[in-house]
Amino acid sequence: MNVKCLLSLDLDDEVIHFQAIEHHDWLPDMALLTDGFKDTPLWLDDIPPWTPVEMALPSRVDVLIVGAGYTGLNAAIETARAGRSTLVIDAGSPGAGCSTRNGGQISSSIKPALASLTKKYGAQRARAIRNAGTTALEWIESRIAEEGIACDFQRQGLFRAAHTPAHFQAQLRDIPVLAEESIDAYPVSRHEQHQELGSDFYHGGLVYPRHASVHPAKYHRGLLEAALGAGAHVVGSCAATRVLRRQSGLFSVSTERGVVEARELVIASNGYSGSLIPWLQRRIIPINSYVMCTDVLPEELIERLFPTRRNITDTCKVVYYYRCSPDRRRVVFGGRVSAGDTTVRDSAGRLHRQLCRLFPELRDYKVTHSWSGQVAYTFDELMHTGTHQGIHYSMGYCGSGVSMASYMGMKLGQKVLQLPEGRTPFDDLSFPARPLYRGRPWFLPPMVAWYRWRDQWQQRLSRPG
Repeated sequence: MNVKCLLSLDLDDEVIHFQAIEHHDWLPDMALLTDGFKDTPLWLDDIPPWTPVEMALPSRVDVLIVGAGYTGLNAAIETARAGRSTLVIDAGSPGAGCSTRNGGQISSSIKPALASLTKKYGAQRARAIRNAGTTALEWIESRIAEEGIACDFQRQGLFRAAHTPAHFQAQLRDIPVLAEESIDAYPVSRHEQHQELGSDFYHGGLVYPRHASVHPAKYHRGLLEAALGAGAHVVGSCAATRVLRRQSGLFSVSTERGVVEARELVIASNGYSGSLIPWLQRRIIPINSYVMCTDVLPEELIERLFPTRRNITDTCKVVYYYRCSPDRRRVVFGGRVSAGDTTVRDSAGRLHRQLCRLFPELRDYKVTHSWSGQVAYTFDELMHTGTHQGIHYSMGYCGSGVSMASYMGMKLGQKVLQLPEGRTPFDDLSFPARPLYRGRPWFLPPMVAWYRWRDQWQQRLSRPG
């Protein structure tokens, strides 16, 4: 038998030992993949391929935006409508990054708690930072309506499931704090859990009824059309390779298709920023998140597993997030599947195994799509916006990018226009870096491995008996 020896943890006996594990358990199970399996996002099946308008790059523009995702396009809508000549460039096809690779969940999430933010920034600034998450959640619904974007926006809410009884008790203690921040949330006990989710895996949880979802690719395409309609030019397959600041104050940006001079330069590339601006590279942690999609499920099964149609996430440190597809025919399931990076075929099998821990009924249903996208974290778990050496930026949404990237992109466009309403609570926050870090997150694999072990240990300890 082909085996390899891996360090394993026997949590029932609370001892560490070595265990022989069959090699094929750590390889993608090809039987899980349908004949028509795709390693591209499910969302792209629902929109036609983007057909760019062939054009020569202008030699000079008022505003040059690097990154054609949610941030860049929302910024472009603002500057183009104000009459500024605006060019948006992207290394790939517009939206090919995380804007069409996310799970489509929209939350009010700001990672740090109010207490920790208050200790660091004071009560007024801390509350403003936390409130920005709720503001962005409300704003994106207005943006979608005003632009007439048909993107399956729904306010079905979020169920944040507790993976241990202690986590559920902590959630109960959080409810008064959330109420002070005007965040709606109410508890669901384990006894009532099947009203929210057809799984016995969790120990209750909190419902956030205002949270929402969207079809990521349809939303992005709507923003792209709005930006083009406002007069912006959007050019894909045009990576920026070098930035110089002229004595005149203009930026000279070398790209794969030529050089462009710009009066204002915006970096809106988030987890795909790379080394273009080394100062930003040292402050952004790109992390791959993996997503898979099941084959079409029976309607009765979907209704039993997702009776309220809510988005689902959990209280694990290495979190999983999942939901029904907008047509309620499939399950879209995502998360961090391994300590290091892996392939999307491998991640399909790993995610499927985690999905079946929650829903054993899904063991016989195959995977039709599997993909990954790079989210951007920061060392203080806050998004950041500002100006560095005259360059505008907004990035580091820490897994809450659908609403926050959109909202902060809009604000970034207003900043470029020097409008007072462009002010945000994130302006002028210290943007931390770390010694020896140059954009390659070498520390992630051991951290993820530790957090995953801790999640599993807590779950084992919470089992009866």
